[in-house]
Amino acid sequence: MRKHLLAASMLCLVLTNCTKDKIHVETTLDRSLTQALSQAAATNDKSHFILPESDDFLAIPQDETYNPLTKEKVELGKLLFYETGLALSPSKNAGQKTYSCASCHVPSAGFRPGRIQGIADGGIGFGLNGEKRSKLTAYREDEMDVQGVRPLSVLNVAYVENTTWSGRFGSAGVNIGTEDRWALEEELHINEAGFAALESQNIEGLEAHRMDITEEVLDGYGYRPYFDAAFSAVDTTERYSRTNAAFAISAYLRTLLANEAPFQSYLKGELNAMTEQEKRGALVFFTDAKCFHCHKEKNLGANDFYALGVKDLYQTGLAFNTSVEDQRNLGRGEYTGREVDLFKFKIPQLYNLIDAPFYFHGSSKTTLTDVVEYFNKAIPENANVPTEQIARQFQPLKLTPQQVADLTVFLETGLRDANLERYVPAQVLSGFCFPNNDVFSQLDLGCGE
Repeated sequence: MRKHLLAASMLCLVLTNCTKDKIHVETTLDRSLTQALSQAAATNDKSHFILPESDDFLAIPQDETYNPLTKEKVELGKLLFYETGLALSPSKNAGQKTYSCASCHVPSAGFRPGRIQGIADGGIGFGLNGEKRSKLTAYREDEMDVQGVRPLSVLNVAYVENTTWSGRFGSAGVNIGTEDRWALEEELHINEAGFAALESQNIEGLEAHRMDITEEVLDGYGYRPYFDAAFSAVDTTERYSRTNAAFAISAYLRTLLANEAPFQSYLKGELNAMTEQEKRGALVFFTDAKCFHCHKEKNLGANDFYALGVKDLYQTGLAFNTSVEDQRNLGRGEYTGREVDLFKFKIPQLYNLIDAPFYFHGSSKTTLTDVVEYFNKAIPENANVPTEQIARQFQPLKLTPQQVADLTVFLETGLRDANLERYVPAQVLSGFCFPNNDVFSQLDLGCGE
């Protein structure tokens, strides 16, 4: 009798433990998706699309020559990116110490603006997700620090070889052969230094966005020991500079990886990480919709440029300091000066798109269903873009309503890393509010005096 009871008890224990574990049963859909992923991957293996862990520095693309990743640089960059105390050279005194890099790259908005256009200097307010930021009344539009195109996400930016929508930064990649352009604009002189694109853009960006590294920052806030730890091999006469601040910020940005998204877990073998609809959507992405032809790198982006005929930011009627005359409307052609590149824009990464409801360089779409339908119908909407410039790949997809719905869900939730707050510091050394520190943002964020 005791043997039977013991056996029954052991069976119950085994069954109980089994129910606690995730049971991964490969289905026909899983097999089809695995096959599609392998065929789409440059390595013929679905692992091609797996993002590394954020602390696996050896696996993360970086500027090995000038800015190799270190824990100390990342720690410093993580603070500087959100430090509103760097905003020391605003256009007007009212903007002093009120904005940061994260003003336009809000973590909860997928490291993009929470509104149609990013506003750094000259902005006020935040809301819940950066959506309520607007113009400070003391500023004219031409005094504001805004862009004529929607800022790209810095999530998974380690896999971007030439940064910005036009790919204007970086001496390598597609910019080989464009050296003659670097002398034409002051900010492009940085490409001559040979730094990677991200480092080059951030060096120029700190100056363009009116941020400084001063004695107040170093000793008043307490950043000097952080620079000492991150750049101990650099002589003290050059250690505390915008360049090294940009290197630290770049190191931090390279660790911003959406490696906890359901699709990433699925790639690593957790077959239950995605829902059936997300899996069907992924299959559409990698087969009938042909999305992977362009979104082919680990971050589901690419260092390629295409004209899709979407509207520009000024055409929304809601953007500041941009117009039909804005040269950034010309895309890659504005940088290269070549007619063949006119109206072509970079292929962006696709993770966490759902976190902020504005898409394409001109924020012309406000839902991912709209985005999918735009590609499905393939009807250009911007009359300023000549038909001959539209990418030949931009053809009707002929997806069914169910495929549109499935693909949309994959983009919305299958590619969403819900834990991006792990990349945000609890506070910055100045003690100021972030990502914004103006009085209205302080109220919205529940911080400050």
